[in-house]
Amino acid sequence: MKSRTAKIKRETKETRVSLELGVDGAGQAKISTGIKMFDHLLSQLAQHGRFNLMISASGDDEHHLIEDIGICLGKALAEALGDKRGIIRMADAAVPMDDALAMVAVDISGRGYTVLELPFTDNDMAGFPTDLIRHFIESLAIEARLNLHARIIYGTNDHHKAEALFKALGRALDMATGLDNRISGELPSTKGRLEE
Repeated sequence: MKSRTAKIKRETKETRVSLELGVDGAGQAKISTGIKMFDHLLSQLAQHGRFNLMISASGDDEHHLIEDIGICLGKALAEALGDKRGIIRMADAAVPMDDALAMVAVDISGRGYTVLELPFTDNDMAGFPTDLIRHFIESLAIEARLNLHARIIYGTNDHHKAEALFKALGRALDMATGLDNRISGELPSTKGRLEE
């Protein structure tokens, strides 16, 4: 089996991002974005998605940096999966975190689309703007060509809600990118192709 890995570099006037992704990893993460809360959330995604993920990133402001990391991670996921032969393709996960419960469903369909219900109230996020979570997920889904639905079902503490969300995203992606031995070498689509 071909190694499902990718390396992406992106440099603009606003940001510099270097990212390495191993889909079939063990959840090892080395992440440095200069935004501690975001590093923490990305580490949860890697750990619970069983992805090996290395990110070194810097930029002029949080908005551009988080958007570009989403773009790079999406591109890396699409590249690592190649033509997507043999993948399970669709999966969902619900994850609790103390008072919070989050659900994520993904379809690696080749069509980037998101439906997000993320009711944050901007508490306990150490100054991290919670709307950037939405922006990151949208950027990731567009570049990885995922149909991604995410919902924070309930919760009081925004840190718990965000952490449950990133863990659920990791679990859903882990399952969807998994290989199904029953269809080895086949595309999981009645069309015979997944849109590019």
